[in-house]
Amino acid sequence: MQNRVPDAGVWLRVEAAASAAAVRRTAERLAEQVALPATRIAHLAIVASEITSNLVKHAEQGIVLVRPVRNEHYAGVELIAADHGPGMADVQRSFGDGHSTAGTLGIGLGSIARQSGWYDVYSLPGRGTVLAVQVWPASAPELSWACGVVRPISGGTVSGDAWAARCVDGRRQVLLCDGLGHGPLAAAAAQRAVGVFHQAPAEAPDDLVRRLHRELEQTRGAALAVAELDAAAALVRYAGLGDIAGVVVGPDGTRRSMVSLPGTAGDNAPLIRQYDYPLACGAAVVLHSDGVTSRWSPADYPGLFDHAPQVIAATLLRDAGTRRDDAGVAVAHTA
Repeated sequence: MQNRVPDAGVWLRVEAAASAAAVRRTAERLAEQVALPATRIAHLAIVASEITSNLVKHAEQGIVLVRPVRNEHYAGVELIAADHGPGMADVQRSFGDGHSTAGTLGIGLGSIARQSGWYDVYSLPGRGTVLAVQVWPASAPELSWACGVVRPISGGTVSGDAWAARCVDGRRQVLLCDGLGHGPLAAAAAQRAVGVFHQAPAEAPDDLVRRLHRELEQTRGAALAVAELDAAAALVRYAGLGDIAGVVVGPDGTRRSMVSLPGTAGDNAPLIRQYDYPLACGAAVVLHSDGVTSRWSPADYPGLFDHAPQVIAATLLRDAGTRRDDAGVAVAHTA
């Protein structure tokens, strides 16, 4: 099929009313690819139109990610919108019909809530909003414990960053990979890592990183990290290679960095080692590539880490991601 939307999704800028048509068409094309029923495609079209309309009316530097979402039974479509607009002081009130800040009827956000299967929104007055919406063929499945968002370098069409999560033999593991350089070869290395990660047997993070190092020898190579969240042991087990940042955000807002060792998976890995860190109930684990600066602080985002992983990831990517590099963030929750 021509113009197929990739699993990593498509980013679209929303700067004028005409942008709504591009977002809607992309969402509808993806809905057909994942075989959404016609009624749900119609609902998705309404959601896409309302999201872009709100960005045009209220936001600055609005962007929308359109991508597929899947579980073991069926697939849906997810839209993630991010902006640097005025934000909302009362999110729940803003989603109620009749509330408007632009002299309109004020039914857009309420319509999004009704037509979607699931949504989550994080907003700060004066700093902007991130909204994630999913439309499924039936009722929305349980929200995943881990999710990520990646974006290509400015002007690029594919990202060399990729993420993945899996639960195998009780092990909850998340991967973030940054293929060296940019473009298709970097993306190929990252996708190779994701494929190996999903097919690998249940093993510790350091063994997974060693496996990935061997399997990436015929690629450009990559920086990568694997984190394993063990809620029963109250630990996160972590092994990183190259410029991947790993951070544990405590339920009290504390931030603790984890150690990634120098090297390149597939090329030069002088030492691969696993480190264990305390993981309190309600904590989150954040992995990000060097396309995201490390200067963000949980204290700057009150309440953010109570939200869905994709909303957290998209918020950090919006504020700390650089346009001079591929950028990726993966977030995993303990509960």
